Amino acid sequence: MAVGLVSCSSSKSSEAKRPKELYMESVLFEKARNHCERFHDSWYVLSAKHGLLEPDGSKIEPYDLALSDLDAEERRKWGSEVVTELRQQNVTDDRLVIHAGKDYYEPLLEALGEVEYEIPTEGLRYGESLAWYNEQIEDL
Repeated sequence: MAVGLVSCSSSKSSEAKRPKELYMESVLFEKARNHCERFHDSWYVLSAKHGLLEPDGSKIEPYDLALSDLDAEERRKWGSEVVTELRQQNVTDDRLVIHAGKDYYEPLLEALGEVEYEIPTEGLRYGESLAWYNEQIEDL
């Protein structure tokens, strides 16, 4: 089973929305979300402010926080808390597919331990990541 983890985005709706809708102002979030909905068994949103969010969870207000705004210790704490939430969701026995940049996946990797994961867009720039998602759809 594959579980997608999609990072939040600085581009957000101006009003409260469910997590899967709040970040749709971002083309990259939209592509990652669509990819997860098509290719993964389930998926979650990684929020700098709220941690792990269920896509269809309660509406949340827009906020202005990125993991790059936090110091190293705060990022480690965030990663540890998200992994705890993943364990509570019983998905750490599954393969985690992380659709996020380095600021988001590094704190997770420190806390994941032996959990199986992949980062399909690791090392890709923004435009290259968009192209990767487009290619996945074209290959169907």
